[in-house]
Amino acid sequence: MSLEKTFKKLKEEREGALISYIMGGDPRPDLTPKIARALVENGTDILELGMPFSDPIADGPTIQEANQRALSSGTTPRIVLDLANEIKDELDIPIVILTYYNPIFRMGLKKFFDIAKTNKVDGVIVPDLPVEEAQDYKLIADMHGLDTIFLSSPSTSIDRLEKIIKYTSGFLYLISLFGVTGARKELQQSTIQIVKKILPYTKGKIPIAVGFGISQSHHIHSIIEAGADGVIVGSAFVEIIKRSSSVNSMLNKIKKYTSELKRATMQKV
Repeated sequence: MSLEKTFKKLKEEREGALISYIMGGDPRPDLTPKIARALVENGTDILELGMPFSDPIADGPTIQEANQRALSSGTTPRIVLDLANEIKDELDIPIVILTYYNPIFRMGLKKFFDIAKTNKVDGVIVPDLPVEEAQDYKLIADMHGLDTIFLSSPSTSIDRLEKIIKYTSGFLYLISLFGVTGARKELQQSTIQIVKKILPYTKGKIPIAVGFGISQSHHIHSIIEAGADGVIVGSAFVEIIKRSSSVNSMLNKIKKYTSELKRATMQKV
């Protein structure tokens, strides 16, 4: 199912989307499909699959360490794209690749999107690619039918937001706070204000999903109630993967936590 159809279906069912991030190859590539299955079978609507990179500038310590674990286990960009294909063969869920621009540049734009398309990827997020430099990227992604998800931050001006929306398909990734990724205990009131601020510019054009710092059910409830179409949870899942003493323990914790988070998305008014 595509991103567009997924958001349409959830809207009809009056639910927000639970978008779950994991790092491809963390702690090792053969476990990624098992983790993906635990997420999807317990409520994840969209899977965001990270491509490990040695200099992840938008990520906090939790995901930085996941990058290192994945790289140490031998995970390459091509392995992550192959994992996407393996997951899609088993699970009917949109898969979005999150990567920095360096691996795409090194592979070559056309080759990257050729391989991503072949491996059934639905969309790509590149946090360090500004829209002002994304003309060729956008053109080639559109030619391959892949969604281009750009990010908007609390410091984004309205003029720039409108430019970002023109380059964005699938959903707009709204960064909830100043800073890097990482689970927070409390939701900042400014996050709700940001959602309400940009809704007049996105409504009817593109769904918005809020990420960075989201880890609790009450975060999700407040964000969906404010009008967002989805939430992105990453570091909290990565922490479970890091801290679990066995594979079975990890999968059971992921299943339970995912179910709790999904329930919080089912309160859209």
